Amino acid sequence: MSARSNLQKDDPQASGERQLGFTFEQPVTRRVWKIGDLVCEMRLHVERAYGDLWVEGEISNLRAAPSGHVYFTLKDGEAQLPVVLFRRQASLLRFRPADGLHVLVRGKVSVYEQRGQLQLVAEFVEPVGAGSLQIAFEQLKARLEARGLFAAERKKPLPAFPRCVGIVTSPTGAVIRDFLNIVGRRHAGLNVQLYPAVVQGEAAAAEVAAGIAYFNRAHDVDVVVIARGGGSLEDLAAFNSELLAEAIAASELPVISAVGHETDFTIADFVADLRAPTPSAAAELVTAALHNVAERVQTLDLRLARACRYRLMQARNAMAHVRVETILMRERDQLRRRQQRVDELGLRMEAKGRARHRSLAAHVQDLTARLHRQDVAWRVAMEKERLGALAVRLTRAQFEQLRSRREREATLSRELAALSPLAVLERGYALVYDERGALIKQVEDVREGQNITTRLRSGRLKSRVRSIERETDRISGEP
Repeated sequence: MSARSNLQKDDPQASGERQLGFTFEQPVTRRVWKIGDLVCEMRLHVERAYGDLWVEGEISNLRAAPSGHVYFTLKDGEAQLPVVLFRRQASLLRFRPADGLHVLVRGKVSVYEQRGQLQLVAEFVEPVGAGSLQIAFEQLKARLEARGLFAAERKKPLPAFPRCVGIVTSPTGAVIRDFLNIVGRRHAGLNVQLYPAVVQGEAAAAEVAAGIAYFNRAHDVDVVVIARGGGSLEDLAAFNSELLAEAIAASELPVISAVGHETDFTIADFVADLRAPTPSAAAELVTAALHNVAERVQTLDLRLARACRYRLMQARNAMAHVRVETILMRERDQLRRRQQRVDELGLRMEAKGRARHRSLAAHVQDLTARLHRQDVAWRVAMEKERLGALAVRLTRAQFEQLRSRREREATLSRELAALSPLAVLERGYALVYDERGALIKQVEDVREGQNITTRLRSGRLKSRVRSIERETDRISGEP
């Protein structure tokens, strides 16, 4: 902003300026902003001007931070706007935002000071077209189906004749009264245990899941029923909970879902082992097997009564056309046949008695022979006879062995005599030994002056070598 100077009349410079016909202005004062102050001022201005508004657009670039905050960009064909949804507001959403989803966002426009970036701080998000509960239902159904919680192979069969049924529902509603009335009418002997739980509101899913867990720990029921009457999608929101779906899937006992009317479908219906259209239908399904048996028994009882009456009528009609003489004759014939049968059975009994007697006699004879074989005197005589035979065999074996050894000895003697050097002496040869008694085999083993011993057939000669004649192989010695 500019301002003129108020010139005093006694100021000669000012008087000169007036004389010249113009005046001088003071220079403009500059305000220098710090970036943080300027951005903060802009943020406050924007938040005051756009503190509460609705924005429609398509979600893109969605990302969830570990802190729980959700960041995405809201865009249309003309522009885009960053959006931040803080953790508390994100936890209150009934559906999960996803890229490509067309939504309405309520919040305020602000400035992210660290980047100087305009953004929308969201307080509430709802999809355009389908409701948030319906989208949350479809999203949860798709996730659980991908995990296999709806697979038919994991569903457990219901017991045909349950002894006790556990039901998780409100203790004050009409559901439990209808269930008990139908069970009492169709199967009075079936026990019912009630786990009281709220079936609507934020705490409903946790309480119903706790009831399923309780019956699984107690192990005193055969099947679990979770039941609730009909209502809107908001009323049935507890049965579209992921917590309850996991509790049903983890149950070791078969679970029947009886929630709402026949046209209502919840996540619990898809995960449960069996869906009943209504709680009353669940009671009929639980008692179906025994009720069918009772109906079958009643039907058979009626058929049996009709058959008995029919047979009795036939017998009366037949008796009405039979004379007394014919009846007496028939009875006499039947009595004679019975007597003949008695005689036949008597003869067969006597024949079996004789055969049995012969069998017992043969058995006694066999036992007597076995007992006789166990007699000590008889066994001693048998042992003596056996020992005598063994002695004869032993004597014969010894004689044969002695004869065989003598023959072997004579053969070896002849062979030894044939190989003995003494046999050579019998033919005029002699054996010469040195002082150590070793046989001298060649001239090179003899030296002059050596004492030698000559073995002849009839004796020995001791001599000393005087000279050795190697050419003629003659050795001269003196005694």
